[in-house]
Amino acid sequence: MELIALAIPFFLIALLAELAVDKVRGTGFYRANDAINSLSAGTLSTTSGYFTNLLPAVISAWVLQNFALIDVDLALFDMSPRGLLLWALALAGFDFCYYWQHRLGHEMSILWAAHAVHHQSEDYNLSTALRQTSTSFLFSWIFYLPLFLLGMPFEVFVTVNALDLIYQFWVHTQLVGKLGWLDRVMVTPSNHRVHHAQNEIYIDRNYGGIFILWDRMFGSFQEELDDEPVVFGVRKPLRSWNPFWANVQVYNYLWFDAVHAGRWMDKIGIWFRRTGWRPEEVEERYPKQRADLSTFKKFDPPLHYRVRRYVVAHLILSALSVLGIGVLFSTNGANAVVIPCIALWATLLSLGFLSEMKSYAFRFELVRLLIIIPTCLYGMNRYEILAEQQFGTVVGITLLVSLISVAAVLATRSSIAREDSNNLTTQ
Repeated sequence: MELIALAIPFFLIALLAELAVDKVRGTGFYRANDAINSLSAGTLSTTSGYFTNLLPAVISAWVLQNFALIDVDLALFDMSPRGLLLWALALAGFDFCYYWQHRLGHEMSILWAAHAVHHQSEDYNLSTALRQTSTSFLFSWIFYLPLFLLGMPFEVFVTVNALDLIYQFWVHTQLVGKLGWLDRVMVTPSNHRVHHAQNEIYIDRNYGGIFILWDRMFGSFQEELDDEPVVFGVRKPLRSWNPFWANVQVYNYLWFDAVHAGRWMDKIGIWFRRTGWRPEEVEERYPKQRADLSTFKKFDPPLHYRVRRYVVAHLILSALSVLGIGVLFSTNGANAVVIPCIALWATLLSLGFLSEMKSYAFRFELVRLLIIIPTCLYGMNRYEILAEQQFGTVVGITLLVSLISVAAVLATRSSIAREDSNNLTTQ
């Protein structure tokens, strides 16, 4: 995790640089609403992980301690030639397990329910790399148990896990074309664009994290074709900017099918069979429209420029609060960040409503600013989460931002109402 924390500034710099190039070239690879939703999903994943990552860690440590077939000394993983070879083998072993986790994450419905979040973006840029699920903790750890059975030290596992994730960041871009021989060995932007496509020829291909060799070995490789432009997204579009709904969308429609299935075998099988499978009776009663890419349009509801500025400003503030929550977690543990995370999650939910211009978006935002945030501040004071001086600073900044935000919300709502009224008058 420390490596990922160190990489975050570079992620942000690279993202801003890509955004600048996109604006200069006019390529249209970024849309504010889609990027904000991706970053919101990533923020939710990071902060919810403070509470959900403990279970996989405990299980993995228990397997390592009680069932490891080989006792591997952590000291062997040094910077000597032998140590570097062990690091390389550990990274390759992790990526091999990641390949199968990733592949089954597309081929089994209940695993797809967790992984689908990462694919819901209909754009493809570096913000997509940060769009991560909040529910992978349920099953993903299973695929890495063989590493602990072979005695991989937990510290080594954490490190190679971070390296694998960091590597995958740069491949989420359209600014880099094909890279020749590298495309045949490593996961590259071209290879990974294929993975994020919903074109028939590209679906369920190129699962590797670092090495594309696994896909070549196990028959899941597909080259990016010049005559088949990639259409990004999923066949059942999210059509929402709500990061919470993004995490439960697939679970929701699997549950629907399970409830309406007649046989118990089907009710259970829906979750564990091939992605897209439905009982015949459910398909007949509740048919789903097949995706037609010839008529595909990105989800892009109109957003008033004032609201867009407000949402972007509060996303930046949320990013800063994530840094503070991360420091608080590292020093005081998960209990200390429960209330700050609730405040942050309320913000992410509100930004999603505002981005869609929901009829209740402004009301919910005022509730957040005037009720939820003060209540969270009271709770932080009640349970003495911060030192008195630190808490005073947080309260001062938060109340100032809240007052400015309330004024901005009221002004924006009035401005939009006047514009709507003028438009009706002129029609």
